[in-house]
Amino acid sequence: MKPVVKQGASVEARPVERGEKAFIQVLIGPEDGAPHFITRKFTILPGGRIPKHKHPSIEHEQYVLSGRMKIYLGDEVREVAAGQAVYIPPDTPHAYVNEGDEPVEFLCVIPKTNAYATEWLED
Repeated sequence: MKPVVKQGASVEARPVERGEKAFIQVLIGPEDGAPHFITRKFTILPGGRIPKHKHPSIEHEQYVLSGRMKIYLGDEVREVAAGQAVYIPPDTPHAYVNEGDEPVEFLCVIPKTNAYATEWLED
């Protein structure tokens, strides 16, 4: 294992599965030799969303870098903005909506596991 330093801008932004105007970049992951965690950056453009879904065995630890958005967490709706951190326990339904006029960017750290699965709860 070797240390890795790279520019986030050099990492390909791919569309999020089933998302609208939503993109993901895997900043650090298994390809970099990281054995335990995957660090991802999400960007949701104005009017964009990631529909409700859950991961049976995966927790999420998130930090909002810029913008503001609504996060649906189980039966709750929370508005979060730059500087706020979010913890999503395993098996918790969640969704993201950017109703603002600027992009929202957030980091999301998940454990590296072979049991990663996404259950989509809406289209």
